[in-house]
Amino acid sequence: MHTAMVIAGGLALLAVMILMGHRLGGWPRAATGARFFLPVWLAAALVNMWFGVSGAGYSVAEELPVLLVVFGIPAVIAIVAAWKCSQT
Repeated sequence: MHTAMVIAGGLALLAVMILMGHRLGGWPRAATGARFFLPVWLAAALVNMWFGVSGAGYSVAEELPVLLVVFGIPAVIAIVAAWKCSQT
């Protein structure tokens, strides 16, 4: 359940960054917002992993697949969104 909530939070952050970019300069800026999301989300996903390892007691080997899913799903959507926004 926690993983789904973190992914949903990432998608919400992506939507905010795309909308802010669009508001500041149209679709090309929305694509920039989607690209800027990637390093921000990677940092957030790594912090989430750190909490899982240090706070919840999971090992790095147990948390690594979760990190890939938590980062990967929003990242793929961000890449597709940046590509689509840059074509308009």
